[in-house]
Amino acid sequence: MAALLIPRRNRGMRTRLGCLSHKSDSYNDFTAILPDKPNRALKRLSTEEATRWADSFDVLLSHKYGLAAFRAFLKTEFSEENLEFWLACEDFKKTRSAAKLASKAQRIFEEFVDVQAPREVNIDFQTRELTRRNVQEPSLSCFDQAQGKVHSLMEKDSYPRFLRSKIYTDLLSQTQRRLS
Repeated sequence: MAALLIPRRNRGMRTRLGCLSHKSDSYNDFTAILPDKPNRALKRLSTEEATRWADSFDVLLSHKYGLAAFRAFLKTEFSEENLEFWLACEDFKKTRSAAKLASKAQRIFEEFVDVQAPREVNIDFQTRELTRRNVQEPSLSCFDQAQGKVHSLMEKDSYPRFLRSKIYTDLLSQTQRRLS
């Protein structure tokens, strides 16, 4: 009855705002960011592969479609900076040029670790300060402790929720339906 008292113009605005604030959690979001074309990717992904993602967090991270699905899930929770930091650290460890090492370390620190960083990850003060000191004389292992903390956080917190999420369950259903 109260809805009838709201002017039509306000109802339309409320509906639009409701749609904007609604966070989606379906496999459609996952397909939008797949590494290759969504339909082709889903055809390539077997139920066994997707099921193996539940075996361990590292199995999920090592599979390109698993990584894409987990990233899509983290976006629905507004916490994709954790995965982006972890990936940046993995890329950093592959750096061979000493000149690039320092600039990459500084960029990662400023983007993810520094207080008030644009995509600040949730790590404790001691880890943040140790990382700050490590970046002063960067080595391939200067982010190891911070990366480990973020990995552990994702594994204990986000990963179990991902396995229960609509993104993952829809994806499994989609691969199983293909077999029928």
